[in-house]
Amino acid sequence: MMSERILVIEDEQKIADFLRRGLTYEGYHVDVRYDGEAGLKAARDNPPELVILDVMLPGLDGWEVCKRLRAGGNVSILMLTARDAVADRVKGLDAGADDYLTKPFAFEELLARVRALLRRNRVTEETIFRFADLTLNVTTREVMRGSRKIELTTKEFDLLHFFLRHPRQVLTREMIYDRIWGYDFGGESNILEVYIRYLRTKLETDNAPRLIQTVRGVGYALREE
Repeated sequence: MMSERILVIEDEQKIADFLRRGLTYEGYHVDVRYDGEAGLKAARDNPPELVILDVMLPGLDGWEVCKRLRAGGNVSILMLTARDAVADRVKGLDAGADDYLTKPFAFEELLARVRALLRRNRVTEETIFRFADLTLNVTTREVMRGSRKIELTTKEFDLLHFFLRHPRQVLTREMIYDRIWGYDFGGESNILEVYIRYLRTKLETDNAPRLIQTVRGVGYALREE
């Protein structure tokens, strides 16, 4: 199980809570600070493997925090910003950031970038997931049900991958919306039900047993009937 320490420095409560909840659920140890000075102190007191750093912070802005973090060690830094200008991305990278993500973002994209930044610190990373007769290969993006290959769209693959990372656990609708569609997604539409139906249709060809179960009033779970 992953145990890397991640420090989130983000002054927007909604996004900070979203990141804390999602990354903790993925197995990371997450600390949150809401301004630059507090973030720098937390990084000094308990050095993380990765810092997720917002640009627009009260007091010290993210660029200055990034420079000071970089001067103090080789921690990986992922910067978040609402700005999408090339000059801002260049400024962040010049300040020492390893990667740059523009808001709004889907949690799956942030998680992929987190994994990529932390990969240098891990010898191996799980790339093949299995449940019952279902196999998903993250590297090749191939999905098999027994000996039958299943073609999935990008979003279908991401959704199935999320289920396979948490087998037999009940995943709430809110949790799935957060991870697959992003924190800014309203979640009022029936898009999740539509994608669950797509996945079931593809997975249950030839009367194969259902693996994605509905947990009425809560969400869904990957488990055998």
